[in-house]
Amino acid sequence: MEAQFIFSKFVTGKNFIGRKTETTILSNLLTQGENIVIYDPPKSGKKSLIQNAFLNMRMNGLTFTVTEVSLLDVRSVADVALKIASEAMRTAASTPEEYMDYAGRFLEGTHVVFDPEAYSSHGTILSKSWDLDKEDIKALLRLPYLIAIDRSQKTYVVIEEFQNVMLTEDGELLCSLMEERLKELTAQEKAICTFIFSGSRVNAMKEIFEGRKYFYRLVEHMTLGPIDTRDITDYVTRTFLSNGKVIDRELMFGVCKLFRNNIWYINHFCFICNALSKGYIIEALLRDALAEVISIHEPRFLAIINDLTTFQVQLLRAILDGHTRFSSAEVISRYSLNSSANVRRLKDALCKKEIVTFDDNDNPIILDPLFEYWVKDYYFKIR
Repeated sequence: MEAQFIFSKFVTGKNFIGRKTETTILSNLLTQGENIVIYDPPKSGKKSLIQNAFLNMRMNGLTFTVTEVSLLDVRSVADVALKIASEAMRTAASTPEEYMDYAGRFLEGTHVVFDPEAYSSHGTILSKSWDLDKEDIKALLRLPYLIAIDRSQKTYVVIEEFQNVMLTEDGELLCSLMEERLKELTAQEKAICTFIFSGSRVNAMKEIFEGRKYFYRLVEHMTLGPIDTRDITDYVTRTFLSNGKVIDRELMFGVCKLFRNNIWYINHFCFICNALSKGYIIEALLRDALAEVISIHEPRFLAIINDLTTFQVQLLRAILDGHTRFSSAEVISRYSLNSSANVRRLKDALCKKEIVTFDDNDNPIILDPLFEYWVKDYYFKIR
């Protein structure tokens, strides 16, 4: 079977490229029972890193259970708490009788029940018998620890898209209750259940963990460094070769630079190259493949740019032109940004729309490398 460039799912093992140091660090932190937070743009490799850390830990002889919770579709505090508790129960049990037992033992006295009819109709494990109060939420957040202790099984709870807690009616309350839960952990609870908070909206996660300082000193922040260009080039040339095709390494260096070593985009791009080519991959074919990738993502990029005001577009142009001192009189005048107060509002707007983030030195970084290329070459036509 031909080797493939995988971009439709997370990868492990030989398909996981680079980040050996990060994998080792994450494995060690998780083994020590540290709660973790990871936030990077979509498709930057967060899930692959987490899964490879788990793979390393299992290869080292550790046994544990993983509970995966996605907050992609939640919009209320109750939804978040019910989903975390339900997925913890789903990981530990599989029959209505077992769900009923857990709910009866660990959620007695709350407004949360296991409803056999709701489970039969929709697969719903936990249901509300009344509006949930603060004590109900706390009981639901405690459930993963109680189940782990009951089973004597080390458990890792991975919460994806954690920034969506702030889309609920009271995200601050939810964060406060989760923070309170981590602060009051017993030694037994800390040893047997660990949380990983993952998010793809970088600025929203920064606001929670750095701006408002929730979970301060209760979680370790893992950062995803760039994958080494040589690692990517070796992987790509090896995969092409297994398919009977050859690509010049210098051309691959250019591909890595364009996509800023984003392995998801590179896999997507190389998948198209592989489909278009029959032997030697030349520069003209790479341009054709890039046009294909652009055509796939262009509707999304158009939606992003059409959602911006004229002022926001002008600030984006200033960023692309290499400026960093946006409040200077020269930049304000040249790009018609009105005032330094307006510049601050525009920076906040681009951050909230997850187009740009700013590093510790207040230098702007466009989060999506392909969007940066598209808006520069296709929208503004900067040559």
